[in-house]
Amino acid sequence: MKNQTKIILSVIIIAVIAIIFIYPRKDQIFGITSSGPSASPGGGGQGGNQPLPVNVVELRPERLENNLSVTGTVLPNETVNLRPEISGLVTKVAFREGEFVKKGTPLIYLNDDELRAQYERLEYTKKLFESQENRQKQLLEKEAISQEEYDIVLNQFNTNLSDMRLIEAQLTKTVVRAPFDGILGLRQISEGSVIGSTDVIASIVNIDPIKIEFSIPERYAGMVELGSKIFFSSEAGGQEVEGTVYAFEPTIDAGTRTLRLRATSPNRERKFLPGMFVRIKFILGVEEDAFLVPAEAVIPELSGYKVYVANQEGVIEEKQVSIGIRTERDVQIVDGLREGDLVLTTGVLQVRTGMTVNYNKIN
Repeated sequence: MKNQTKIILSVIIIAVIAIIFIYPRKDQIFGITSSGPSASPGGGGQGGNQPLPVNVVELRPERLENNLSVTGTVLPNETVNLRPEISGLVTKVAFREGEFVKKGTPLIYLNDDELRAQYERLEYTKKLFESQENRQKQLLEKEAISQEEYDIVLNQFNTNLSDMRLIEAQLTKTVVRAPFDGILGLRQISEGSVIGSTDVIASIVNIDPIKIEFSIPERYAGMVELGSKIFFSSEAGGQEVEGTVYAFEPTIDAGTRTLRLRATSPNRERKFLPGMFVRIKFILGVEEDAFLVPAEAVIPELSGYKVYVANQEGVIEEKQVSIGIRTERDVQIVDGLREGDLVLTTGVLQVRTGMTVNYNKIN
């Protein structure tokens, strides 16, 4: 039994060795030849000599907007917390929360009984001093009294008029009016409450137009001009709205190295509310005849940038270029190419100068 096992193991080992030795050389031993595209006669140009297929773009002048994408915050055109100038008892609240009011609309009335009583007393005194002044003036013309006596009566009359104007000013302060057109906020006081100059009555906000505040990196500060356009939209989406830059800070923020700007935009439908977060496309400038190529066509080098250009016969040429503005997809070529050049957008890692390619123009 043991001899039979040894014989079987020996046969298996010899078979494995034979397979290892013969298999790699089976083509030579059995005379098998390989057939493939390169060995096939009349292959129609198949094989290593076939031109590399690539895509190219034809260089044409295009309109280029130099846009900067930033974020900002919506601000009201005007906003203030309404407070009375004097202390007093609220006798009437003449507005509804959330309503739109015009400038000068009375909002609350404070108790003015004491001031009106003082005003009436001064009116009576005014009549007395006025008549005295008239009599003294007539006597002075007749030289019946001295100038000093007339001046004393005239001074009393003028003092009375000043006191009346003072009370009139205080009476005006008993009525709190809207300082500008706007929407009133939530009421903070009630009729019958005694309020002072530190108590808030309500807020009033003007949101047509609105202001948009945002910041841009300091390297773009020299490109900012009053009247520059922005386009912005809220997180809720919707169509972009146009705004106009009307002011900016005269200094760079040393902490963030940014320049703060403000733009304004109509808001008749009140879609934008103060405090909203908005995404902004800030147009730094527009160039009407710019050369643009896809970003993948530009190859960075230690000495700058290069692109590959194909002539009409498909022969490749390498050209050094200078680039300008980058957009999301394209790069501006400011020097090194001319209108009509066919710039490669694919195969830029495989081609070499003098190589022939099979190009396909894309829009």
